[in-house]
Amino acid sequence: MDKSSKDKRSKIMRAIKSKDTKSEVLLAKALWKRGHRYRKHNKSIFGTPDLSFKKYKIAIFVDSEFFHGKHWDIVEKRPKANAEFWQKKIERNMQRDDEVNVFLIQSGWTVLRFWSDDIRKNLYTTVRTIEKHIAEIHDRIYFE
Repeated sequence: MDKSSKDKRSKIMRAIKSKDTKSEVLLAKALWKRGHRYRKHNKSIFGTPDLSFKKYKIAIFVDSEFFHGKHWDIVEKRPKANAEFWQKKIERNMQRDDEVNVFLIQSGWTVLRFWSDDIRKNLYTTVRTIEKHIAEIHDRIYFE
């Protein structure tokens, strides 16, 4: 059972951002500081990645654990209130993520997805992973 009233829960859920979340801003600033130039929420790229490097065809998505179904296979972690609604919503989000991944990969893009918590806990590792992909693609483009 939800501990908050219906109005309070509605207010809380409305306040959740879909763009420029703390994790996304943290990652973007870290990449910018290291000299990487990217585009945010580029609508010309299928799936509208949170960050993208069009030159290298790299699409980066920062996924929240709740809305993108991290640990969705663990039933105890699923919402109890309005369970049917959340199950449909989150499972559709997961399906959409897969569709976006498949389309972009088939179009020659590298798709990188990171969980918000992983970015906050391991920012340096996340940035290095992205830099590794940039370097590999850069070398492939310019030295082959």
